Amino acid sequence: MLRQGAIAAARLAVPRLRAPLSLATRSFSSSLRAATAVPQLGHFKLPDVRNEPMLNYAPGSPERAKLEQAIKEIRRDLAEKGPYRVPTIVNGEEFFEGDAQAQSMPFEHSTKLCTYHNSSAATIRKAIDTALAAKPAWEAMPFNDRAAIFLKAADLLSVKYRYKLLAATMLGQGKNVWQAEIDAAAELADFWRFNCQYASDIYAQQPTKNSELYWNRLEYRPLEGFVTAYSPFNFTAIGGNLVAAPALMGNVVIWKPSPASIYSNYVIMEILKEAGLPDGVVQFVPGDAELVTNETFNHPDFAGLHFTGSTHVFKMLWQKISNNLDIYKSYPRIVGETGGKNMHFLHKSADARHAALQTIRAGFEYQGQKCSACSRVYVPDNLWDEFRETIVTEVKKIKQGPVDDFTNFCGAVINKPSYDKITGYLKNIKNGDGVSSILVGGNFSDAKGYFIEPTVVVTKDPHSKTMTDELFGPVVTVYVYPADKYEETLELADKTTSYGLTAGIFASDRYALIAGANKLRNAAGNFYLNDKCTGAIVGQQPFGGSRASGTNDKAGSALNLYRWISPRTIKESFVPITAFDYPSNKQ
Repeated sequence: MLRQGAIAAARLAVPRLRAPLSLATRSFSSSLRAATAVPQLGHFKLPDVRNEPMLNYAPGSPERAKLEQAIKEIRRDLAEKGPYRVPTIVNGEEFFEGDAQAQSMPFEHSTKLCTYHNSSAATIRKAIDTALAAKPAWEAMPFNDRAAIFLKAADLLSVKYRYKLLAATMLGQGKNVWQAEIDAAAELADFWRFNCQYASDIYAQQPTKNSELYWNRLEYRPLEGFVTAYSPFNFTAIGGNLVAAPALMGNVVIWKPSPASIYSNYVIMEILKEAGLPDGVVQFVPGDAELVTNETFNHPDFAGLHFTGSTHVFKMLWQKISNNLDIYKSYPRIVGETGGKNMHFLHKSADARHAALQTIRAGFEYQGQKCSACSRVYVPDNLWDEFRETIVTEVKKIKQGPVDDFTNFCGAVINKPSYDKITGYLKNIKNGDGVSSILVGGNFSDAKGYFIEPTVVVTKDPHSKTMTDELFGPVVTVYVYPADKYEETLELADKTTSYGLTAGIFASDRYALIAGANKLRNAAGNFYLNDKCTGAIVGQQPFGGSRASGTNDKAGSALNLYRWISPRTIKESFVPITAFDYPSNKQ
């Protein structure tokens, strides 16, 4: 950097006249500008961003009638035409290749919602090649035009596609109407809209200091290469965000959807296509996870992984990437949100009934198949009787069954492997594990769907299996602790699992809330006071955890978008210097 004396000297040395450009140079410059310049004739202000209003689907409401009709249309199509055929989509072209796989309804597993085909290695390679070919034009597109695509997609979702996507999520992933509404309608629209605002805020961040002789600025380049996105079954919105967040910042994405959410994810592709997303920006590649991993991770242009899924799989993918570092052009960005063993912790001053009701919601909404779901509860012995009576009474009121009966609070778990895993734990307790017992629930049947009753387990061992293992199902385990051992038990809870996703503290004593927040500082990336540990809202509670729960890059915030850019600093000098030395070099 020039010192003040050098700046003054340089200012004095500025020539008064500059040599004119030759005709040839002027002609070349004009041609170059015409070929490469993309006019952006103004600094554009995005529409005001607010959370998507959620509809309540009360009996007799117009939204209830529209959703019921959408479900009936899918049922009619399945009866008349069979399962929907979902293609692989590469550069806008649809492929049907290889053996067909099926996505069945969790609560009615004999009914196939759709079929899809595992993409071949050749198709995956074509997806990579055509994505990279589409990248220069996409990243050069002015931000206002990229943003317009996702803002339009959000509006299409909230109006034209709302009931189709909700019906696809309900039937395909087993969500009741409210869980589908907060996910596939509200959260996905919020992701698309708020990300545009966050991106605009990022682009506006520029160096605060400039000289009279030069101009400093920052540009936010997309990553050099392509991003691979692995989406989960449990949130339709996550799939839409895993691809949209990198794409909004100018990246191209290879999307491998979960086999258990294929149809709803395909509807997302329909929305993005209608919104104007160019071919090749997002490639929809259902397929064998290992094959997709090998083809994308072994490519020198692999630039990033955007992942939501199990901790075990994420660690395995990270290891594969690490082993391939020597082949990549740059260090890939790795962003992952994985599992959790989330807790509610009651202090002796807590409102026991409130905490019990919040535990039912956090533990049993969507059958506990949320990475944020409450699965362990610490209750002081002075509140145990009231907490127990409340949770037993209220859990017995839960209505469970097919999701197209809107009165059902719970449905079925997603598939046979999940059902077998969860019921294995329950069978072990029923057979007498010596430390745990079932307080309420505990029954299950897979005769028609993969149904497991909402179940509350009480354990004498704070390190028992259901207190430490992630079950990802409708099972909550309670450990009763001595009321005067609050801080000691907080330390126990902090060290019980390797996860660090969500937690909620319940207390009316402010000092207890402060102590809980401090003791559990690293135990949860999303922390709640007198509220349930689920239900983060885009724009209000950015979501993510650390430890074994992921990289805590906070989906639904600018923090996540920063991971998909590679800033470049530009310094432009306006006047020439006339000597190489500085005043300090003079005699």
